[in-house]
Amino acid sequence: MANSAIQKTAENGLEPAIARALGGRSIVLVGMMGAGKSSVGRRLATRLAIPFVDADTEIESAAGMSIPEIFAKHGEGYFRDGEKRVIARLLDNGPQVLATGGGAVMDQATRDLIHIKGISVWLKADLDVLTKRTKRRSDRPLADKINDLLPLREPVYALSDITVQSRDEPHDTIVDEILAGLPKHLNMPAAAEDKP
Repeated sequence: MANSAIQKTAENGLEPAIARALGGRSIVLVGMMGAGKSSVGRRLATRLAIPFVDADTEIESAAGMSIPEIFAKHGEGYFRDGEKRVIARLLDNGPQVLATGGGAVMDQATRDLIHIKGISVWLKADLDVLTKRTKRRSDRPLADKINDLLPLREPVYALSDITVQSRDEPHDTIVDEILAGLPKHLNMPAAAEDKP
């Protein structure tokens, strides 16, 4: 994203206008584990002055156990069913920034709901970045399968409304790029985007 677009976002104070334009919709962050959905999401929510919600945290709260425990005790299918229900419930609570688990959008019904009730943002990260960020995480049951999952999931992530490259840059840079891409998808007047 060009620096001028990012600079315009900061100078024009687009954050309040974006928050208003969301209405009841959520900004839904999708992508692989390690893409930065939670850390970028918290900063984005702060900038927009709306709540941040992590779907994985909500799933753990609803289940009364950690995600690795859910996988170990009940299996991935059980986890995915719960994830689908939790995300559907959360999408009724916008506006918010919602970070989803890496496999959440593989479910067609979940994708459809996100399309209706939100703006999806894919934090696209290269394999080396994902591997570096997840290699020491014991709380990610599928972390050792990134090599296999990435080629299966990327075509689905690519259906997102906005794609922003997640890379080793300050998180606020990534947030600026998301903010610069949102007005177009919120049908905001061009004048709001391009004031000199």
